[in-house]
Amino acid sequence: MKRILTLILGLACLSANAQNINDVLRLGLEESQGTARYQAMGGAFGALGGDLSSLNSNPAGSAIFNYGQFAISGSNYNRSNDQGYGSSFNNTTLNSVELNQVGGVFVFNSQNPNSNWKKMALAVNYDLVDSFDNEYRINGNSTTGVDQYFLGFANGVPFGSINYDPNSEFVDDVYLEIGELQNFGNQQAFLGYAGGLISPADPDNPDGESYLSNTEYSQVNQRYLQSTAGYNSKFTLNFSGQYQENLYLGASLNFHSVLFERFTQLDEDGYITDSPVNFSSFDNLLQTEGNGFSFSLGAIAKLNDNIRVGGSYQSPTWYYLNDNLSQQINSNLADSEIRFINFNLINFYEDYTIQTPSKVTGSAAIVFGKDGLLSFDYSHQDFSKAELRPNNDPVFEEENTFIASELGAVNSYKLGGEYRIERLSLRGGYQIIESPYADKQIMDDLSGYSAGLGYDFGGSKLDLSFVHTEQDMDFALLDAASNTAASTFTNTNVTLTYTLKF
Repeated sequence: MKRILTLILGLACLSANAQNINDVLRLGLEESQGTARYQAMGGAFGALGGDLSSLNSNPAGSAIFNYGQFAISGSNYNRSNDQGYGSSFNNTTLNSVELNQVGGVFVFNSQNPNSNWKKMALAVNYDLVDSFDNEYRINGNSTTGVDQYFLGFANGVPFGSINYDPNSEFVDDVYLEIGELQNFGNQQAFLGYAGGLISPADPDNPDGESYLSNTEYSQVNQRYLQSTAGYNSKFTLNFSGQYQENLYLGASLNFHSVLFERFTQLDEDGYITDSPVNFSSFDNLLQTEGNGFSFSLGAIAKLNDNIRVGGSYQSPTWYYLNDNLSQQINSNLADSEIRFINFNLINFYEDYTIQTPSKVTGSAAIVFGKDGLLSFDYSHQDFSKAELRPNNDPVFEEENTFIASELGAVNSYKLGGEYRIERLSLRGGYQIIESPYADKQIMDDLSGYSAGLGYDFGGSKLDLSFVHTEQDMDFALLDAASNTAASTFTNTNVTLTYTLKF
């Protein structure tokens, strides 16, 4: 029989609400990752170069190298999430270990003493742009139940378009058909109806567009879990050169790889005694994978023995992605066969593109000979210009309008310093990355400090860094719902880098 088979059915849905402003920010906002030296100095390397991760700030940085190097870095990521929800306070922590950087640079000195080009450098580098491994657990009370999520989709949808006959139709077939032939919103309306959480105001009117909740409450008890995994990695191919004595020019091609998985689980009870629904559960599993491309151009100039300035342009990053989504729902009023809508039933969506905005960076540094240095980077990135594509998709067009109205310019400020005592280097840094939202209640600025040290053995180096960042925001339990938790996200990274000179 059909019911014995595992169902993995595909559908094409141009109007999938699985892609939204959150995806743009997840891929567009990048914290300072890379080698331990780069992280310890807050990522302020745009006018310095001489570090493989400095290519993230300025592709001219590889021309600063005087000899070839190979570097490999590993990091321990500690995430602590403090979240207030209703009258409850929740904390979740997660530790993970990643190989976050590996690369090398090859330096070719000119053999012609009369050439204006003194040397050339070729670099290849892998950086973990972002690790998506995280976990959030929230328990608390709310005056907004999950029924409101489904009513938000259902109201305005003719009942006849989502009604079905359980005696002659399989609930899982109808769920997929509505997603394929109608849209994501109607599919969610059907899911709420089949899950017993909502009902049409007039079940005898197929043209009726009003729905009522089957739940009654003044407040509900909610238990929420979100677990995310995956990465955004970047492979960089870089070419640079030193022109005469004081000018360094460079260009990079960047190839991204994205894998993201998000599992959410929302259990709800605490309804009043005579509520038709007395418990509900709603789970989602979203998977995203794809690749991206960008390029960057940059220059560094030595104004004198002590002062350096730099400038760089990072193109938009074009991500080519595909999503699949699985859901499951249950309540005491759910369809008797609701169990067949489960994680074996997969919605496959058409490929789409996210274009994150370009970035420009200006930098300055003071070098105190062999004793140390101070460096500062300023970057500007306008997130109102981010886009979901194809542009002819009406849902993407609406979301792009929303992005343009809600998001604005992100200015970032990075300050770093290094003090050398013979072979030992002591480092510190500070950074502020402004919120893309005008309303900082939604997402506040990210701020962080860093410290580190390094020891040069002559033919090799060992560097260690400690980075601590914090950011406040309203954390949404469901993308299309109003339930949010007042959250403080704290990340602490410890990175160790080994560098071999050749």
